[in-house]
Amino acid sequence: MRNPGTPPLITVFGGGGFIGRYVCEALLKTGARIRVAERHPRRAWFLQPLGSIGHFSAVAADLQRPETIAAAIEGADAVVNLVGVFNGNLDLVHVEGAGKLAAAAKAAGAKSFVHISAIGTDADSESGYSRTKALGEKAVRDAFPKATIIRPSVVFGPEDDFTNRFAGLSRFSIFPVFAPRTRFQPVFVRDLGQAIAAAALDPRAHGDKTYELAGPDVLTMRELIGKIAELAGQSPDLVDMPDFMGSMIASFGFLPGAPLTRDQWIMLQKDNVPSGKLSGFEAFGITPTPMAAVAPEWLSRFRKGGRFAPGNQASMAG
Repeated sequence: MRNPGTPPLITVFGGGGFIGRYVCEALLKTGARIRVAERHPRRAWFLQPLGSIGHFSAVAADLQRPETIAAAIEGADAVVNLVGVFNGNLDLVHVEGAGKLAAAAKAAGAKSFVHISAIGTDADSESGYSRTKALGEKAVRDAFPKATIIRPSVVFGPEDDFTNRFAGLSRFSIFPVFAPRTRFQPVFVRDLGQAIAAAALDPRAHGDKTYELAGPDVLTMRELIGKIAELAGQSPDLVDMPDFMGSMIASFGFLPGAPLTRDQWIMLQKDNVPSGKLSGFEAFGITPTPMAAVAPEWLSRFRKGGRFAPGNQASMAG
Protein backbone atom coordinates (compact mmCIF):
# COMPACT_ATOMS: atom_id res chain seq x y z
CA MET A 1 0.00 0.00 0.00
CA ARG A 2 1.25 3.46 -0.87
CA ASN A 3 2.28 5.64 2.06
CA PRO A 4 0.15 8.76 2.63
CA GLY A 5 1.72 11.72 0.87
CA THR A 6 3.54 9.57 -1.68
CA PRO A 7 2.63 10.57 -5.26
CA PRO A 8 0.49 8.00 -7.10
CA LEU A 9 2.24 5.56 -9.43
CA ILE A 10 0.75 5.16 -12.91
CA THR A 11 1.89 2.45 -15.31
CA VAL A 12 1.40 3.53 -18.93
CA PHE A 13 1.55 0.74 -21.51
CA GLY A 14 2.64 2.30 -24.80
CA GLY A 15 3.75 5.49 -23.07
CA GLY A 16 6.60 6.03 -25.51
CA GLY A 17 4.25 6.43 -28.48
CA PHE A 18 2.57 9.43 -30.07
CA ILE A 19 -0.33 9.70 -27.62
CA GLY A 20 1.69 8.26 -24.75
CA ARG A 21 4.15 11.13 -24.56
CA TYR A 22 1.30 13.57 -23.92
CA VAL A 23 -0.35 11.31 -21.35
CA CYS A 24 2.96 11.04 -19.49
CA GLU A 25 3.54 14.79 -19.74
CA ALA A 26 0.11 15.49 -18.24
CA LEU A 27 0.64 12.97 -15.44
CA LEU A 28 4.09 14.28 -14.56
CA LYS A 29 2.75 17.82 -14.36
CA THR A 30 0.41 16.71 -11.56
CA GLY A 31 3.35 15.32 -9.60
CA ALA A 32 2.46 11.69 -10.25
CA ARG A 33 5.11 9.03 -10.76
CA ILE A 34 4.98 7.17 -14.06
CA ARG A 35 6.29 3.80 -15.13
CA VAL A 36 6.30 3.42 -18.91
CA ALA A 37 5.89 -0.15 -20.14
CA GLU A 38 7.27 -0.81 -23.63
CA ARG A 39 8.65 -3.82 -25.43
CA HIS A 40 11.73 -1.66 -26.00
CA PRO A 41 12.07 0.68 -22.98
CA ARG A 42 14.66 2.87 -24.71
CA ARG A 43 11.81 4.17 -26.84
CA ALA A 44 10.54 6.05 -23.78
CA TRP A 45 13.81 7.45 -22.42
CA PHE A 46 13.17 10.82 -24.06
CA LEU A 47 10.43 11.37 -21.44
CA GLN A 48 12.85 11.32 -18.49
CA PRO A 49 13.65 15.07 -18.48
CA LEU A 50 9.95 15.85 -18.03
CA GLY A 51 9.86 14.42 -14.51
CA SER A 52 11.62 15.02 -11.23
CA ILE A 53 14.16 12.52 -9.93
CA GLY A 54 12.42 9.29 -9.02
CA HIS A 55 9.22 10.17 -10.88
CA PHE A 56 10.01 8.34 -14.13
CA SER A 57 11.00 4.80 -14.98
CA ALA A 58 10.75 2.59 -18.05
CA VAL A 59 10.40 -1.18 -18.02
CA ALA A 60 10.28 -3.93 -20.63
CA ALA A 61 6.82 -5.43 -21.00
CA ASP A 62 4.87 -7.39 -23.59
CA LEU A 63 1.12 -8.05 -23.47
CA GLN A 64 1.81 -11.64 -24.56
CA ARG A 65 4.19 -12.31 -21.65
CA PRO A 66 2.20 -12.37 -18.38
CA GLU A 67 5.29 -12.25 -16.17
CA THR A 68 6.35 -8.93 -17.70
CA ILE A 69 2.87 -7.49 -17.21
CA ALA A 70 2.90 -8.42 -13.52
CA ALA A 71 6.27 -6.73 -12.98
CA ALA A 72 5.18 -3.60 -14.84
CA ILE A 73 2.01 -3.05 -12.79
CA GLU A 74 3.31 -4.09 -9.38
CA GLY A 75 2.40 -1.39 -6.87
CA ALA A 76 0.66 0.79 -9.48
CA ASP A 77 -2.32 2.86 -8.41
CA ALA A 78 -3.55 3.07 -12.01
CA VAL A 79 -2.85 1.40 -15.35
CA VAL A 80 -3.31 3.01 -18.77
CA ASN A 81 -3.49 0.90 -21.93
CA LEU A 82 -2.53 2.78 -25.10
CA VAL A 83 -1.40 -0.26 -27.07
CA GLY A 84 -2.95 -0.57 -30.52
CA VAL A 85 -1.99 -1.73 -34.01
CA PHE A 86 -3.39 -1.43 -37.53
CA ASN A 87 -1.69 -4.50 -38.98
CA GLY A 88 -0.82 -7.99 -37.84
CA ASN A 89 -2.83 -10.06 -35.37
CA LEU A 90 -5.39 -7.49 -34.19
CA ASP A 91 -7.27 -9.98 -31.99
CA LEU A 92 -4.07 -10.84 -30.15
CA VAL A 93 -3.35 -7.21 -29.27
CA HIS A 94 -6.74 -5.48 -29.06
CA VAL A 95 -8.76 -8.29 -27.47
CA GLU A 96 -6.58 -10.90 -25.76
CA GLY A 97 -3.82 -8.47 -24.79
CA ALA A 98 -6.18 -5.82 -23.46
CA GLY A 99 -8.18 -8.38 -21.50
CA LYS A 100 -5.07 -9.93 -19.94
CA LEU A 101 -3.75 -6.52 -18.92
CA ALA A 102 -7.07 -5.48 -17.35
CA ALA A 103 -7.29 -8.75 -15.44
CA ALA A 104 -3.73 -8.38 -14.18
CA ALA A 105 -4.39 -4.80 -13.10
CA LYS A 106 -7.47 -5.91 -11.17
CA ALA A 107 -5.57 -8.74 -9.49
CA ALA A 108 -2.73 -6.40 -8.56
CA GLY A 109 -5.11 -4.03 -6.80
CA ALA A 110 -4.94 -1.07 -9.17
CA LYS A 111 -7.64 1.49 -8.36
CA SER A 112 -8.20 2.55 -11.97
CA PHE A 113 -7.74 1.18 -15.45
CA VAL A 114 -8.00 3.43 -18.50
CA HIS A 115 -8.36 1.75 -21.89
CA ILE A 116 -8.02 3.67 -25.15
CA SER A 117 -10.37 2.48 -27.88
CA ALA A 118 -11.71 4.45 -30.87
CA ILE A 119 -14.86 6.23 -32.00
CA GLY A 120 -17.08 4.06 -34.20
CA THR A 121 -16.08 0.66 -32.82
CA ASP A 122 -18.50 -2.07 -33.86
CA ALA A 123 -18.33 -5.75 -32.97
CA ASP A 124 -20.17 -6.59 -36.21
CA SER A 125 -18.01 -4.43 -38.48
CA GLU A 126 -16.28 -5.84 -41.56
CA SER A 127 -13.25 -3.84 -40.45
CA GLY A 128 -10.91 -5.92 -38.33
CA TYR A 129 -9.71 -2.83 -36.49
CA SER A 130 -13.21 -1.65 -35.58
CA ARG A 131 -14.35 -5.16 -34.65
CA THR A 132 -11.38 -5.97 -32.42
CA LYS A 133 -11.51 -2.59 -30.72
CA ALA A 134 -15.15 -3.26 -29.79
CA LEU A 135 -14.37 -6.76 -28.56
CA GLY A 136 -11.39 -5.35 -26.66
CA GLU A 137 -13.70 -2.99 -24.78
CA LYS A 138 -15.82 -5.95 -23.71
CA ALA A 139 -12.76 -7.94 -22.63
CA VAL A 140 -11.60 -5.01 -20.51
CA ARG A 141 -15.03 -4.50 -18.93
CA ASP A 142 -15.32 -8.21 -18.12
CA ALA A 143 -11.94 -8.19 -16.37
CA PHE A 144 -12.08 -4.73 -14.76
CA PRO A 145 -15.75 -3.62 -14.47
CA LYS A 146 -14.84 -0.13 -13.19
CA ALA A 147 -12.49 0.58 -16.09
CA THR A 148 -12.68 3.87 -17.98
CA ILE A 149 -12.92 3.53 -21.76
CA ILE A 150 -11.95 6.48 -23.93
CA ARG A 151 -12.85 6.57 -27.63
CA PRO A 152 -11.02 9.36 -29.49
CA SER A 153 -11.62 10.52 -33.03
CA VAL A 154 -8.65 10.89 -35.38
CA VAL A 155 -5.79 12.34 -33.32
CA PHE A 156 -3.57 15.15 -34.58
CA GLY A 157 -0.41 16.72 -33.18
CA PRO A 158 3.21 17.60 -34.00
CA GLU A 159 4.37 13.99 -34.35
CA ASP A 160 1.29 12.55 -36.06
CA ASP A 161 1.18 10.54 -39.28
CA PHE A 162 -2.03 12.32 -40.24
CA THR A 163 -1.64 16.06 -40.76
CA ASN A 164 2.05 15.66 -41.60
CA ARG A 165 1.41 13.07 -44.29
CA PHE A 166 -1.39 15.05 -45.93
CA ALA A 167 0.64 18.27 -45.72
CA GLY A 168 3.54 16.57 -47.48
CA LEU A 169 1.30 15.21 -50.23
CA SER A 170 -0.36 18.60 -50.69
CA ARG A 171 2.85 19.83 -52.32
CA PHE A 172 1.73 18.06 -55.49
CA SER A 173 -0.43 20.12 -57.85
CA ILE A 174 -3.26 17.55 -57.79
CA PHE A 175 -4.48 15.77 -54.67
CA PRO A 176 -6.92 12.83 -55.08
CA VAL A 177 -9.48 12.76 -52.26
CA PHE A 178 -10.91 9.39 -51.25
CA ALA A 179 -14.20 9.15 -49.34
CA PRO A 180 -14.58 12.94 -49.74
CA ARG A 181 -17.91 13.11 -47.86
CA THR A 182 -16.85 11.08 -44.80
CA ARG A 183 -16.89 13.30 -41.73
CA PHE A 184 -14.20 13.60 -39.08
CA GLN A 185 -13.86 15.51 -35.83
CA PRO A 186 -10.07 15.51 -35.21
CA VAL A 187 -8.88 15.77 -31.62
CA PHE A 188 -5.70 17.53 -30.46
CA VAL A 189 -3.32 15.06 -28.83
CA ARG A 190 -2.52 17.31 -25.85
CA ASP A 191 -6.24 17.61 -24.99
CA LEU A 192 -6.58 13.85 -25.24
CA GLY A 193 -3.52 13.29 -23.06
CA GLN A 194 -4.92 15.53 -20.33
CA ALA A 195 -8.24 13.70 -20.33
CA ILE A 196 -6.59 10.29 -20.11
CA ALA A 197 -4.40 11.46 -17.23
CA ALA A 198 -7.43 12.86 -15.39
CA ALA A 199 -9.31 9.57 -15.79
CA ALA A 200 -6.36 7.61 -14.41
CA LEU A 201 -6.02 9.86 -11.38
CA ASP A 202 -9.71 10.11 -10.47
CA PRO A 203 -11.47 6.73 -10.73
CA ARG A 204 -14.31 7.93 -8.49
CA ALA A 205 -15.33 10.46 -11.13
CA HIS A 206 -14.48 8.51 -14.28
CA GLY A 207 -14.52 4.81 -13.40
CA ASP A 208 -17.09 2.60 -15.17
CA LYS A 209 -17.65 5.27 -17.84
CA THR A 210 -17.10 5.46 -21.58
CA TYR A 211 -16.23 8.75 -23.25
CA GLU A 212 -16.13 9.88 -26.88
CA LEU A 213 -13.50 12.58 -27.28
CA ALA A 214 -13.39 14.76 -30.37
CA GLY A 215 -12.35 18.24 -31.41
CA PRO A 216 -14.62 21.24 -32.02
CA ASP A 217 -14.58 21.09 -35.84
CA VAL A 218 -16.60 18.64 -37.95
CA LEU A 219 -15.00 18.37 -41.39
CA THR A 220 -15.54 16.15 -44.41
CA MET A 221 -12.46 14.44 -45.78
CA ARG A 222 -12.35 17.02 -48.58
CA GLU A 223 -12.63 19.93 -46.13
CA LEU A 224 -10.06 18.36 -43.83
CA ILE A 225 -7.46 17.91 -46.55
CA GLY A 226 -8.15 21.43 -47.78
CA LYS A 227 -7.65 22.83 -44.28
CA ILE A 228 -4.38 20.94 -43.75
CA ALA A 229 -3.09 22.10 -47.15
CA GLU A 230 -4.02 25.69 -46.30
CA LEU A 231 -2.26 25.56 -42.94
CA ALA A 232 0.79 24.12 -44.70
CA GLY A 233 0.79 26.97 -47.22
CA GLN A 234 -0.16 24.72 -50.13
CA SER A 235 -3.01 24.96 -52.64
CA PRO A 236 -3.37 21.75 -54.64
CA ASP A 237 -6.38 21.00 -56.81
CA LEU A 238 -8.54 18.58 -54.83
CA VAL A 239 -10.09 15.89 -57.01
CA ASP A 240 -12.86 13.72 -55.54
CA MET A 241 -12.35 10.07 -56.43
CA PRO A 242 -15.33 7.77 -57.05
CA ASP A 243 -15.82 5.01 -54.51
CA PHE A 244 -15.24 2.18 -56.97
CA MET A 245 -11.79 3.58 -57.73
CA GLY A 246 -11.01 4.08 -54.07
CA SER A 247 -12.02 0.52 -53.32
CA MET A 248 -9.85 -0.82 -56.13
CA ILE A 249 -6.81 1.23 -55.13
CA ALA A 250 -7.25 0.26 -51.49
CA SER A 251 -6.99 -3.39 -52.52
CA PHE A 252 -3.59 -2.76 -54.09
CA GLY A 253 -2.40 0.19 -51.99
CA PHE A 254 -0.22 1.57 -54.77
CA LEU A 255 -1.27 5.21 -54.87
CA PRO A 256 0.47 7.61 -52.44
CA GLY A 257 -1.99 8.89 -49.87
CA ALA A 258 -4.52 6.11 -50.50
CA PRO A 259 -5.58 3.85 -47.63
CA LEU A 260 -2.87 1.27 -47.22
CA THR A 261 -5.20 -1.59 -46.47
CA ARG A 262 -8.66 -2.79 -47.34
CA ASP A 263 -9.50 -2.52 -43.66
CA GLN A 264 -8.79 1.19 -43.59
CA TRP A 265 -10.91 1.72 -46.69
CA ILE A 266 -13.84 0.00 -44.97
CA MET A 267 -13.46 2.34 -41.98
CA LEU A 268 -13.55 5.34 -44.32
CA GLN A 269 -17.09 4.40 -45.30
CA LYS A 270 -18.32 5.46 -41.87
CA ASP A 271 -18.22 8.93 -40.27
CA ASN A 272 -15.63 9.28 -37.52
CA VAL A 273 -17.63 11.55 -35.22
CA PRO A 274 -19.14 11.10 -31.73
CA SER A 275 -22.48 9.33 -31.47
CA GLY A 276 -23.85 12.05 -29.21
CA LYS A 277 -24.92 9.43 -26.66
CA LEU A 278 -21.82 9.66 -24.46
CA SER A 279 -20.04 12.44 -22.59
CA GLY A 280 -16.98 14.12 -24.07
CA PHE A 281 -14.39 16.67 -22.99
CA GLU A 282 -16.91 18.59 -20.90
CA ALA A 283 -16.69 15.79 -18.32
CA PHE A 284 -13.04 16.72 -17.80
CA GLY A 285 -13.49 20.48 -17.89
CA ILE A 286 -11.43 20.65 -21.09
CA THR A 287 -12.23 22.92 -24.02
CA PRO A 288 -11.07 21.08 -27.17
CA THR A 289 -8.52 22.87 -29.33
CA PRO A 290 -9.27 23.72 -33.00
CA MET A 291 -6.73 22.45 -35.51
CA ALA A 292 -6.17 25.94 -36.91
CA ALA A 293 -5.04 27.18 -33.48
CA VAL A 294 -2.05 24.85 -33.17
CA ALA A 295 -1.25 23.02 -36.42
CA PRO A 296 0.69 25.94 -38.01
CA GLU A 297 3.36 25.33 -35.34
CA TRP A 298 4.47 22.14 -37.09
CA LEU A 299 2.94 22.41 -40.56
CA SER A 300 4.83 25.61 -41.34
CA ARG A 301 7.82 23.47 -42.29
CA PHE A 302 5.92 22.47 -45.42
CA ARG A 303 5.64 26.07 -46.55
CA LYS A 304 7.99 27.43 -49.18
CA GLY A 305 11.27 28.17 -47.46
CA GLY A 306 10.29 26.24 -44.32
CA ARG A 307 9.21 27.50 -40.93
CA PHE A 308 11.91 30.18 -40.70
CA ALA A 309 11.22 31.83 -44.05
CA PRO A 310 10.02 35.47 -43.92
CA GLY A 311 6.30 35.58 -43.19
CA ASN A 312 6.06 32.00 -42.00
CA GLN A 313 7.02 32.84 -38.42
CA ALA A 314 4.15 35.31 -38.33
CA SER A 315 1.73 32.58 -39.40
CA MET A 316 3.04 30.35 -36.62
CA ALA A 317 2.46 33.08 -34.03
CA GLY A 318 -0.99 33.87 -35.40
